[in-house]
Formats: sequence, structure tokens, C-alpha cells
Amino acid sequence: MTTNSIKAFYNTILCQTFSPCGNYFVAGDIYGKISVFHLSRLINLDVKLSKEEQFPKYSFVIDPNIQINSLISTDTFLIVGTVGEIRAYLWKSIKTSKSVNCVWSIDIPNIKDGLDKPDVNCLYFIKDKDLLLAGCGDNNIYVYQIETRKVLKVLSEHTDYIHDLTVLGNDLISGGEDGLVCIWDLRDYKRINTIQPYLNNDIDRPELGKWIGAVGYNEDYLICGGGPRLSLWHFRSLNHSTIFPIEDKGIHIAEIYQDKIFAGGRSPYFYQMCFNGDIIAEIPTSGVTTYSAIHQEEPYKALCIAGSSRKIDVCSNFIYRDLVLTV
Repeated sequence: MTTNSIKAFYNTILCQTFSPCGNYFVAGDIYGKISVFHLSRLINLDVKLSKEEQFPKYSFVIDPNIQINSLISTDTFLIVGTVGEIRAYLWKSIKTSKSVNCVWSIDIPNIKDGLDKPDVNCLYFIKDKDLLLAGCGDNNIYVYQIETRKVLKVLSEHTDYIHDLTVLGNDLISGGEDGLVCIWDLRDYKRINTIQPYLNNDIDRPELGKWIGAVGYNEDYLICGGGPRLSLWHFRSLNHSTIFPIEDKGIHIAEIYQDKIFAGGRSPYFYQMCFNGDIIAEIPTSGVTTYSAIHQEEPYKALCIAGSSRKIDVCSNFIYRDLVLTV
């Protein structure tokens, strides 16, 4: 096998995001490449795609020596989390594929002793407050003001690296390698509650570890999973409600969407389920492990699933896989 074919075989897509207009989506891989896809052509199910059309419209490499860990969109920028750094690129340039250059960047401080830079594992943008949250490999959550790129607060209650963040209203939920699900009040940046799913014998899977790979919630419920089984918790009482009966070896995606649950991880399927655990859909996945799943309703309904493969599975109805793209 050639070097390129070996790299392609071992490629992994850790993150994806849609453009603010919804006409494009991008995927970031472990070789520092961002692949840009045009949705309008892909979602037209009346047209059979040629082999060439199943590849990106184009791609650009931000740095071949670093992996892209996280992506998030604002109205203006594609924001990229890498190793020790957050970079921003103009969507205007990306959509026209002209002069795609970094327009600003943020260095993550190396608080720990040593030379290793922390991975930026997850990003979350709070539009109404113009805040960027970054969950990192140094166990910290950094809160930045987008306009100034200055750090406003560092949240340091986790004792191991952060896997996932989600926000609703004034509540921030974080999940980490330490097995903690932390609930924070963004008005004063204080931790107000903690869940430790691995302490529940019905949820714990000691052979997989206590890490929390994904968190999600709405006004009434919180969902989380990782080494412990995927489980649903009442948000106010913090008592668990449902333990989901799916076969997996670790959860990396957990989301409450409308009245459904989306979940994926080390499993041959991506799941859509009811709150009571009933399985609505099992979507076959190209990778052994799913690390990223994004979806939108407008202007083109699409669910894009990616992970330990150079393939991206696309579903236009959130139930069946319609096509498979390649980065």
C-alpha cells in the first residue's frame, strides 16, 4: 500500500458542522484537513451522484501535523479546535474556495508542567452572549469573548480531560474522562450539581471505564453516556429515568432532539430512540466508532454521521442511510 492509501485507510473524522446558511457542511479529520461538501446537490435524491460527486467540493489543510478535534459555526466564522489552539476561518472564503486563511487564533495556555499542548476536544458557541466555550485536554473549560478573544473564565472542577459540552439557557453541562457530569450556572460560572453515572450498578460498565463521552439535555431531562451505559436523568431531581438497551462499547454521541434520542459510539449502528428506550431506527455506520453526528431541518434536511473511517453516512429523513460520502 502507498503512503496515501495507508493514511486514507486509517483516517478518522472527529467533527463536522454546517455552514450558517445550511447549504454546506464541513468535516475535519486527523490529518488536519477540512473537507467542504455542497448539500444542495447531495440531497437531491432524484439525481444519481457520480463517483466524483461523492467526494468533497474541495478541501484545505490547516496543518498536516495536527488533528482537527472540534468544529463550530458562527454567522461569520468556521471555528476549529486543534491541539493547543483555536483557529477561525471566514465562511465567505470557504464557500467561494478562495484564499482560505486563518483570520484569528487563540492559544490555549499550558497550565500543567511539561511541553504537551492540550487538545481542544469540544467547542460550543453561545450566540446571544457572543461567547465561545472550549473543553480541553488539560481538564479545563475556557470561556472566551469572541470579539476580543480574551478569556473571561476558566472552569476547573473536572480532574481529567473534557469530552463534551452543551448549553441551554443559563445551564452548562460538561462530561469528562473523570466520569463526572457537571452542571454549571453560566451567570456566575459556579458548579451547581454533579452526576456520577458509574456509581450506579445498573449503568456502570467497569470493563469500559467511567468516562463520559457525550452529554445532552432539554428543560426536563439530561442524557449521558460513555463507559457507563447511555442513560436518561430527570434534570431537576437528578434521578435516572431510562437505561437504554443498545449494544455498544462506549458512547460518543448523545442528544435529545425534539421528542427523540440520538445516540452513537462504538457500535455498528447510529440509534434514534424514544425516551422510554424503544428503538425507532438503527442506521448502519461506515466506521466502527461514531465520533460526530450533525443534523439540520432547513434548507436541506440532513443527518451526517462520521467517525473511524474516511466515509460520511448521510440520511435525508433521519431514518435510512441515503448515501455515503468520502473525504
